Amino acid sequence: MTKGLIFDYGGTIDTNGDHWGKVIWRGYERCGIAVTEPQFREAYVHAERTLGRNRIIQPSFTFRKTLEIKLRIQMEFLMTEGYWNTSEEDYLMKHAELLEMLYREVCEVVAESGRVLDALKHNHPLVLVSNFYGNISSVLKEFGIDRYFDKVIESAVVGIRKPDPRIFSLGVEALGLPAADVTVVGDSFYKDILPAVKAGCHAIWIKGMGWTEESYDESVPDMIITRLSELLNK
Repeated sequence: MTKGLIFDYGGTIDTNGDHWGKVIWRGYERCGIAVTEPQFREAYVHAERTLGRNRIIQPSFTFRKTLEIKLRIQMEFLMTEGYWNTSEEDYLMKHAELLEMLYREVCEVVAESGRVLDALKHNHPLVLVSNFYGNISSVLKEFGIDRYFDKVIESAVVGIRKPDPRIFSLGVEALGLPAADVTVVGDSFYKDILPAVKAGCHAIWIKGMGWTEESYDESVPDMIITRLSELLNK
């Protein structure tokens, strides 16, 4: 029944369903950054709130630049709060190591996602709906996947953020199709799947590592997958 597709970006196209907080925490562990997970969670929330309140991320910033800034804000918070007692030299080394590792992994995942989008684009119009910092168009160009989307709807631009279903209604409008003919693909049950269904769309949940331990009604989405490539087999 699907004639058009709406994709989320962060967590869906770039991490195979894993929440970015979990992705970065896993990177901290692998790089040997000596903080606890609760301390990291404080730093992660602080960085997100800082970026949400202040126009630090500019429209021209790439994802690499965005990630560089996000990690710097987190690490400076950890040092200021006394959670991470380290030297300036070690901080700079760990920041660079973590940035390179995470960016390399994201490039690999987005390359795989790009192949899926390329295949789907032959038979379906695609729209992107994302909560982002105002630079999603630069990010899509950075990874060479901007050409797959007929329209990009970004929260920082339209003034509506998920989980408000109206942002998905804007995506449906951009596709020019009835909501019942549109399927939303996203990684967040509460920010993508539930509001997509409320907007009248079908929903496919790419389920990975969540930020919190919660129970979900898995009957809500039409389908649950763990990699975007599974869409090509359905």
